Amino acid sequence: MDHTTRIPPAEITGVKGALIKRMIQKKLGQVPTSLGVYWHNPQVLFATSALGGRLQKWDACDEGLKSLAHMAVASLVGCTWCLDFNYFEARNKGLDVDKAREVPRWREVDVFTSVERDVLEYAEAMTQTPPTVTDEQVARLLAQLGPAGVVELTSVIAFANLTTRGNVALGIESDGFAAACGLKPLAERPGVASAS
Repeated sequence: MDHTTRIPPAEITGVKGALIKRMIQKKLGQVPTSLGVYWHNPQVLFATSALGGRLQKWDACDEGLKSLAHMAVASLVGCTWCLDFNYFEARNKGLDVDKAREVPRWREVDVFTSVERDVLEYAEAMTQTPPTVTDEQVARLLAQLGPAGVVELTSVIAFANLTTRGNVALGIESDGFAAACGLKPLAERPGVASAS
């Protein structure tokens, strides 16, 4: 993809850098622009990556719900990188890509179940500044996901806010993962011009 980040990507060097690039290239087909930007501070890169890796191992909440929640945060914040990558990952994990592509306009379409709508609404409420989460939202999720599921979902949404806001601040945009594997373009959020 042709875009300019606010901090130019660093050259990924050294033995560790070569291993990371090879591993990511094998897994994703390309090295994301974000890796070069975050390579300026490997401690931040490795800590964030480690937390993201741990989050992926949690299983108290359905993987599809967590994916939709992350995409809802990305859509609201405007992180084209996270939207693109999570759409691509939904395909790779066998999740419903037709639903994933509609996250930016989830209120206008009827493809989502009631629990998915509750998750999307909760993700957006957590992402507002200040957060607009209500007792009723949490009660609905608690009834459907249980306490462990709600705590996990909440932590995943908080992590999504960390990554999406960082990417937007640093000017990291979509690397075209979804397009490279032939997925239809994501639906656009109503009232928002395309950022790519």
